[in-house]
Amino acid sequence: MTTIARATDTLTRDALAVLQPGFTGTTAPDWLLRRLDEGLASVALFGRNVSTPEQVAALTARLRAEREDVLVAIDEEGGDVTRLEVRTGSSFPGNLALGAVDDVGLTREVAAELGRRLADCGVNFNWAPSADVNSNPDNPVIGVRSFGAGTDLVARHTAAYVTGLQSSGVAACTKHFPGHGDTAVDSHHAVPRIDVDGDVLAARDLVPFRAAIAAGSRAVMSAHILAPALDPDRPATLSRRILTDLLRGELGYQGLIVTDGIEMRAIAGTYGIERGSVLAVAAGADAICVGGGLSDEDTVRRLSDALVEAVRSGELPEERLADAAERVRALAGWAAANRPSGGAAGSADTEVGLRAARRALRLTGADGFTPLTEPPYVAAFTPVANIAVGDETPWGIAAELSRLLPGTETGSFTGPDAGGEVLAAAGKRRIVAVVRDEHRHPWMAAALDRLLATRPDTIVVEMGVPRAEPRGSLHLATHGAARVCGRAAAEAVAGA
Repeated sequence: MTTIARATDTLTRDALAVLQPGFTGTTAPDWLLRRLDEGLASVALFGRNVSTPEQVAALTARLRAEREDVLVAIDEEGGDVTRLEVRTGSSFPGNLALGAVDDVGLTREVAAELGRRLADCGVNFNWAPSADVNSNPDNPVIGVRSFGAGTDLVARHTAAYVTGLQSSGVAACTKHFPGHGDTAVDSHHAVPRIDVDGDVLAARDLVPFRAAIAAGSRAVMSAHILAPALDPDRPATLSRRILTDLLRGELGYQGLIVTDGIEMRAIAGTYGIERGSVLAVAAGADAICVGGGLSDEDTVRRLSDALVEAVRSGELPEERLADAAERVRALAGWAAANRPSGGAAGSADTEVGLRAARRALRLTGADGFTPLTEPPYVAAFTPVANIAVGDETPWGIAAELSRLLPGTETGSFTGPDAGGEVLAAAGKRRIVAVVRDEHRHPWMAAALDRLLATRPDTIVVEMGVPRAEPRGSLHLATHGAARVCGRAAAEAVAGA
């Protein structure tokens, strides 16, 4: 079998071109630079690759010294899913907060400022926005990453986000086609299934993607979901019916199609990453996202070899691989042509994220509430974070309340005894209970029951999807757990 270590022929260059791999560390390893010279056209950045904006800018400059038109991709949704601010929390609220405000001009401004910051760091391809209609309130992986549960709401904000992001010279990648909102399973772990008929999918889930296409989204990301009404046999990422017949044919989309992470269990656990990559390209995908979990040179070699061998065996038409590679290079060309000169991507609006977070805040019980003047005890009821969000990024309001009310104490709690544990830890201090998707976690609801029965003056801050009935002496719904959402809530609690 030919390996990329020994060959850089056209076929191998095309196989390399369709990969979007990650790597470890905050500097580019030698193997990655070598692969760029051999045909690799894209590099993916994750939180592990980021320390400061200056470091990211130096990293991307080094990549471009090897290949000037390289696509540098990142999963920077803002809100709960942030890579650029993975260790501090995002300066931007996520989609649910923007949907709650429902000002498309604001959404466009937020996306443009986020894009400006990415462009200043040399990033030119963002796996965002999420265009999923969060129709299933028990969805474990979308939630606050969606603009909301209303189709038209999601559609207009998806279009605004695409327009804003791309105005900064950063290519948008609208996801997760054909829609991941009506799922109760996280595709990082297994294959979700959407059992509704085609008319429902067309009227609900596909509408935001049509809006994104009309807005000129340069890329669309496929979902590892099974939608039997569209294809009873294969998940969307591997389905010709969905990627070629529906997305390309019926919806008329001509841009880049990229897969969700190919090492996610929905694909890796069923087909394996090599066969999954071959089937995805054969189905109509142009780029294979890999590197969230597998981030080494061997993964690149394995996938490139699998694509080359599939062409040579006749399983994958050479023309399909060549077409996919050409679409990647075309997007790289667009990004290079639209790269802001001198590293500047327009004027900065550094406060737009905070303004949006403040506007998204919803208070229940504010009429009778007196802002705190003494440092409280902040109890964070902490669920297990999904893989897309990760557990590296801090969340909550304790840090912001500590700034406003020095001496604030905090603790993290989970499980059926959390309510009693908070009471013991807080002592006589006023309690601020911070929850995330209370409606999805019975233990969390039970903990609040216990806490409020004893301390009805407790303030409750919901930083997930606000589906549970508001309760507490003051209830604040932030519509996300970004750092700016925490600041907006802390300001309300302290009357700042």
